[in-house]
Amino acid sequence: MNIKKIREDFPALERERNGRRPIYFDNACVTLKPRQVIMAMDEYYENFPACGGKGRSAHWFSQEVKEAAEKARRAVKEFINAKSSDEIIWTKNTTESINIIANCFELNRGDAVLTTDKEHNSNLVPWIELESRRGVVHKIVESNNDNTFNMERFEEMMGEDVKLVSMVHTSNLDGYTNPAREIIKIAHDYGAKVMLDGAQSVPHKEVDVQKLDVDFLGFSIHKMAGPSGVGVLYGKKDELKKLGRYTVGGDTVKDTFYDRAVFESPPYLFEAGLQNYAGQIGAGAAVEYLSKIGMGNISKHEETLNKFITEGLLEHEEIDIIGPDDPSKRSGIISFRMVKDDGTSLISPGDIARLLDRNLNIMIRSGDHCVHSWFNARGIGVSGSARASLYIYNTKEEGEVFLSGIDRLIKSLN
Repeated sequence: MNIKKIREDFPALERERNGRRPIYFDNACVTLKPRQVIMAMDEYYENFPACGGKGRSAHWFSQEVKEAAEKARRAVKEFINAKSSDEIIWTKNTTESINIIANCFELNRGDAVLTTDKEHNSNLVPWIELESRRGVVHKIVESNNDNTFNMERFEEMMGEDVKLVSMVHTSNLDGYTNPAREIIKIAHDYGAKVMLDGAQSVPHKEVDVQKLDVDFLGFSIHKMAGPSGVGVLYGKKDELKKLGRYTVGGDTVKDTFYDRAVFESPPYLFEAGLQNYAGQIGAGAAVEYLSKIGMGNISKHEETLNKFITEGLLEHEEIDIIGPDDPSKRSGIISFRMVKDDGTSLISPGDIARLLDRNLNIMIRSGDHCVHSWFNARGIGVSGSARASLYIYNTKEEGEVFLSGIDRLIKSLN
């Protein structure tokens, strides 16, 4: 993988401030965009900014948009190895994808949904809402002490009352990837369906929905070199047909009368109104870009960088890394705190992020990373952690600058 050539595709990396180029380590939040994606979206706005969808209009602009958007749907289908393009639903993001399942999957009072204790708010709050409004039981599978998945505990919690398992695939907190295939098999043995939050897995490693045998999968294009405002909900064709309706109106119906509507089948049933066609086209360009690089190459590159940075961080006794000690189990995420001997904070994660940004143009994330519940359960609260997250364009040289910044910061505190 030619990192130097890849970096040339990302115009944001060419910017300078105070004579320094940016070091972008906030990829778990949003990734940068390559020229190939930007150009694909520009083509829409320049050449055919028209209605697309199922071909609302008969003219050639509209038909071009329809063809381009459906080509993008097919690209996503190939990217995750779905059986059919009809299993790919365009959404705004992972959050909307999960909310569609929360609102449309048949769950009655007393039915149980299982999640982990490391869920992003997008895969926590919908189930809290269902518990309060409809009497659905929300059960949480607690992780092992090192934040890895406790399979024994999960099996003990499974039962006939569990109708849905909705779990993060790769955690945005610590980068750990849950053993999805084994989880799905056990869930299916009990007759439950499985929804995976793939926001941090699909952009960083090969995810094959047929090999996993997962029922539903959501992910966001803005975390995988694509535009914001576009997400995907994958669902097995037969399972999508069983879902209730979500947002209805234009493009979700085949015909209407004053007293009834004849609804479309998935995926169009869930794609109400004028869509973000430029974003969908950009999504197609993004998955094609990543496919050419190779998802195996991407995951290997991130793990190599993680190992290098982790080893450097752990030279300081003040550094406490969240998650497994082995960096190969944390994908491209390094979530850490600077602590005193008694475990209290030496410096807030927010101050770490601000100082790295101000002094070295290093951009990381700080705070609770939308996993407030995990931090609150451990008494860490709003301070959260600092999080460096890596992607295809990050380099060992950038890692060295990051480590030098951490080293200087720790020396200034002692």
